Amino acid sequence: MTNIALRNRRPILALVLMLIALVLAGGGCWLILLGGSAYYFAAGLAVAGSAWLVVRGDWRGPWLYGAMVLATALWSLAEAGLDPWGLQARLLAPLVLGVWVFWPILMRLSKWLPITGAVLIAVAAGTLLYLGTRIETPAASDRAIASGGADWRHYGNSLAGTRFSRAAAITPANASRLERVWTYRTGAKNPGLGFEATPLMVGGSLYVCTPDHVVVSLDPDTGRRLWQFDPGGVVPPTTHCRGVGYYQVPDATGPCARRILSTSGDARLLALDARSGRPCAAFGDKGAVDLKPGMGDVRNGYYYVSSAPEVIAGNIIVGGWVLDGQYVGEPSGVVRAYDARTGKLAWAWDMGRPDERGLPPPGQTYSRGTPNSWAPISGDEELGLIYLPMGNSTPDYWGAHRSAASERYASSVVALDARIGTVRWSFQTVHHDLWDYDVPAQPTLLDLPVAGRIVPALLQPTKRGELFLLDRRTGKPLAPVEERKVAQGAASGDWTSPTQPFSTGMPALGDIALNERTMWGATPLDQLWCRIKFRQARYDGPMTPPGLKPTITYPGYLGGMNWGGASVDPQRHIAVVNWNRVANYTRLVPRADAAAIKPSISGGAHAGDPVPQIGTPFALLTEAFLSPLGIPCTEPPFGMIGAIDLTGRKMLWQQPLGSAADSGPFGSRSRLPLWMGVPNQGGSLVTRSGLIFIAASQNRAIWAFELTTGRKLWEARLPVGGHATPMTYVSPKSGRQFIVIAVGGNASLQSGSGDYVMGFALPGRTGAKAAAPIDPTTLKKSIRR
Repeated sequence: MTNIALRNRRPILALVLMLIALVLAGGGCWLILLGGSAYYFAAGLAVAGSAWLVVRGDWRGPWLYGAMVLATALWSLAEAGLDPWGLQARLLAPLVLGVWVFWPILMRLSKWLPITGAVLIAVAAGTLLYLGTRIETPAASDRAIASGGADWRHYGNSLAGTRFSRAAAITPANASRLERVWTYRTGAKNPGLGFEATPLMVGGSLYVCTPDHVVVSLDPDTGRRLWQFDPGGVVPPTTHCRGVGYYQVPDATGPCARRILSTSGDARLLALDARSGRPCAAFGDKGAVDLKPGMGDVRNGYYYVSSAPEVIAGNIIVGGWVLDGQYVGEPSGVVRAYDARTGKLAWAWDMGRPDERGLPPPGQTYSRGTPNSWAPISGDEELGLIYLPMGNSTPDYWGAHRSAASERYASSVVALDARIGTVRWSFQTVHHDLWDYDVPAQPTLLDLPVAGRIVPALLQPTKRGELFLLDRRTGKPLAPVEERKVAQGAASGDWTSPTQPFSTGMPALGDIALNERTMWGATPLDQLWCRIKFRQARYDGPMTPPGLKPTITYPGYLGGMNWGGASVDPQRHIAVVNWNRVANYTRLVPRADAAAIKPSISGGAHAGDPVPQIGTPFALLTEAFLSPLGIPCTEPPFGMIGAIDLTGRKMLWQQPLGSAADSGPFGSRSRLPLWMGVPNQGGSLVTRSGLIFIAASQNRAIWAFELTTGRKLWEARLPVGGHATPMTYVSPKSGRQFIVIAVGGNASLQSGSGDYVMGFALPGRTGAKAAAPIDPTTLKKSIRR
């Protein structure tokens, strides 16, 4: 009976082997013609021969397959060395299939099956353990503790944007005891691209905005809702609200002496009473200022303020988010200041009209299509400066039409005089940006020892993975920056800069050189597909310009680093950064072939759809470089976290961020606890007690790491991905320190969708029960303007 069953399975096994052989041989032949490795073609021939022998019942079939696996192992070691992920992509699937191929032989040696099974289980367990090992460079532990840090008054906790707190009740010694204390559900109807807000904690209340720009005040001990304000208006589907601002009117009491500043999806600036949530009647028009005057034609969803307003020198400073890649002459990137008391326009910085400070003359608009500042801003009250992370001119991947002012300030850090809005200095991180390399993160300010003196410094993370360390008084580099030659050959009619700035004095986080060998896959089949796609594309290192032939950009538009930025311990002078290692696959499409591609609110460069770039000779196709399984074609880790000693300008430690448990082929959740590092979006928090708190990755989890070693101390599961920067505070009522994070998932990272705000604390008295979920229908009862 056993022999009959084995004979009946031969055709099935042979069919599977032949299908695999056809893919390997056919794809391998294609790869050879593209100048790539001959291995896949040879392996395909060997598997085809094995299939022919197996179907005939010839015992040489399994042995031929075994010889192919042995040759594969030698080839894998030659290409990948002992890199675990490189070996997995090449060897794991052939070994697993080999069990089926050798099953008849194993059945004949059935007395050895228990031993063989034990060996296979041991090898599999050892492989999983090896792949799950994190890479660390330990440093000496510092457990110094300080008191204070009760509030969190700005998006980055301070105008300096450090995301650092002196609160120290939670330490490396007790962090493992953290538990979820309360959960609040916003009932948000429009999750947009994710819930990315960082709450404020001021005066005994938490304040947070939802993706549809509803502002909520919560009790800090229980998460119970105190008030809610819905600004109404049309909310675009791609909207963000990353935070609100706070302002206390000097020497004032009563309603609106303390104000929460927010924005709406239809581009209004709002001032609300911090105690009641009611609009401040004396601010603008009954509590709101319309940001569209002077902007000209603004289509719904093409302009709004996505990051938290900040108050510097008595003025509310707002930049704006402009939809990527749609047409030449999209809304202006003008940055404006409004009086925090009255809402009156104080000044405007329009780089195309540098001598004008107010509204444009009648019949004119602010300069359209100029670079915008969409990321969080920073400020130095003592120096009287505002620091703007600048984006790019639209469209992002074509630049022949850009003005001289746009060329000067795009993808730069710009310091403005806080009183009058004039430029004091600027530093450009990319020249003539053709890669969507906006400066995406808040500049982080700190005072740093340099050559025996304390220097006011600015740390700027970038999508390129370059960290620039500047003197924030002048914009001069404190760590060496070199202009290096980069790839040339822009599309017809455009041009490229012959050199680009590289921060050679700081650790580089995006300096991996891609080649065919570094292409990855869950199996040899999708790895072969990635190798073919790599060979079909142009890749001449960093800053390979886009063209009619596909090009590979590494890092892609996700970064490197993105809006999560850096968190900095200003006393230890340690910066914490998280970044991605995922490439983009990009191609320009001639206008004649792209006439049907029209501007769309959902057709931005980040949606994976064709990008119209109307007004230029080319439309654009760009997306993450993924295999047919939906897995990055570059080798793991795909996401990283690390700590940098800013005085020594060296990496203290770095390691993958996140496991494969909540991601996998075709957007599945593999449940595999392999700490491989997965794509991330969000930021970190650092405390004086020596802790890092971060979620950010595709994992539905939040972690605590030890600052100086990277050792993982705590993990808590989340209902969906937590792609926001966590914050911390000490409740004035209970005296407990809380860690709070917005948890909303992310569509592009396939980490679910939700509307949670979650608070964690050490076990102890809560003072009240946790907040119950809010029915979305109660949103209609919110205070409305």
